Amino acid sequence: MKSIPDYELTDLKRIYRTLHSQLQQDFELMDSGFLQDLQDYLQSRASGDGVDISVHAQWAAWLNDGKPVSCG
Repeated sequence: MKSIPDYELTDLKRIYRTLHSQLQQDFELMDSGFLQDLQDYLQSRASGDGVDISVHAQWAAWLNDGKPVSCG
């Protein structure tokens, strides 16, 4: 079985964006250990790339590979 770092970063970002977009419809996802582990891993990678993850715009841009982020 693979661990999170073994997967392609682009796939992990896509999975995270998809899960995160469903939080309003499925509140139980917020308590998911997998989602938390995935977020922690991605935030670590983003920080390593020089992203200030406390700045939502920087974090969102990194998750979207620099593509514009829709806010609605």
